[in-house]
Amino acid sequence: MTIREHECVVLTEHLPGTGLKAGDVGTVVHIHAGGAGYEVEFMTLAGETVAVTTLGPAQIRTIARRDIAHARAMQAV
Repeated sequence: MTIREHECVVLTEHLPGTGLKAGDVGTVVHIHAGGAGYEVEFMTLAGETVAVTTLGPAQIRTIARRDIAHARAMQAV
């Protein structure tokens, strides 16, 4: 499935050192080289940016119809 700019995506793996974990939801803010990489912004539910990071296609997936949101507190990094 094609991932588009401004689409919400799900992180598929933990990213040590960032506080981000598999299952976290972010927004694609830029697409590199037709999908070779993605800039993804991760935010708290209050709208505070936690991280903007470059990820490969295997590190994110589109949101599935049966996904459910889950809230967790961010650990300090």
